[in-house]
Amino acid sequence: WHLHITQSDHTTKTFFIMSRLMMVSLLVPDYDEGIAFFTKVMDFELVQDMPQGSKRFVVVKPKGGETSIVLAVPSTDEQKSRLGSQMGGRVGFFLHTNDFEGDRKRMLDAGVKFHEEPRHEPYGIVAVWEDPWGNTWDLLQPASA
Repeated sequence: WHLHITQSDHTTKTFFIMSRLMMVSLLVPDYDEGIAFFTKVMDFELVQDMPQGSKRFVVVKPKGGETSIVLAVPSTDEQKSRLGSQMGGRVGFFLHTNDFEGDRKRMLDAGVKFHEEPRHEPYGIVAVWEDPWGNTWDLLQPASA
């Protein structure tokens, strides 16, 4: 994406527009454990699993979604200390659905821990849940869905 602006001196300046957040990183203790959780429990698709020396570039995303998650294994003590608490205890990830009850039931049946019963808020139906490493997420069905 780019935007062309004609300036007063009749020259054109091009601006590149950042239009989407494509990937976020999530620390997991093991690549295969992360892949198993996201593909089997959460029904995400595995987009990429590419060796990079002693590391791997592993990307998952919700089926039909745009934003992907890079699964990263911590390599330093500081990174290891953040495993399961990347957001310092706050909800850090927001997973949208158009079938809240169906997805919540599937997740509960797979052993996912929810911190609360569903809440009906002006913006939609929401409940906080926890991934296997302790990060908290919102499962959210927007009011317009």
